[in-house]
Amino acid sequence: MADSRFVLDCSVALAWCFVDEQDPYALEVLTSFGEATAVVPPIWASEVCNGLLMGERRGRSTEANTIKWLSSLGSLPIEVDATDSSDFFAAVAPLARAHGLTSYDASYLEVAARRSLPFATLELRLRKVAAALGVGIYQPKTAKRRK
Repeated sequence: MADSRFVLDCSVALAWCFVDEQDPYALEVLTSFGEATAVVPPIWASEVCNGLLMGERRGRSTEANTIKWLSSLGSLPIEVDATDSSDFFAAVAPLARAHGLTSYDASYLEVAARRSLPFATLELRLRKVAAALGVGIYQPKTAKRRK
């Protein structure tokens, strides 16, 4: 059973699915699922599904690949963070406003900050905001330490 948790950004999950986006860090995160559980905001599933569908429409992938990836992603230990709408609005809107983020991006950082979890993302801008918020970047146990 997984003994640690981290917040998983959509950018990492989509990097697993598209050959032209594959990244060593993303692959290390993927292999860490034997030891860790990802936590995601409710928007995560829609973002991943939309990213895969856009990949199909742009000729970067196929329907068969999308079906395969959605099935694979659905089998991973991923916990959807639950918060009610009023709490979400109260936390995410000010965070997004203060850092010039979309509410989608801010929702990942809000979960990480509120739950004191490290954050797995490929987006440099989100890494910088995470640092400003005191949110660590997830380092899989199998990964070499990154600075």
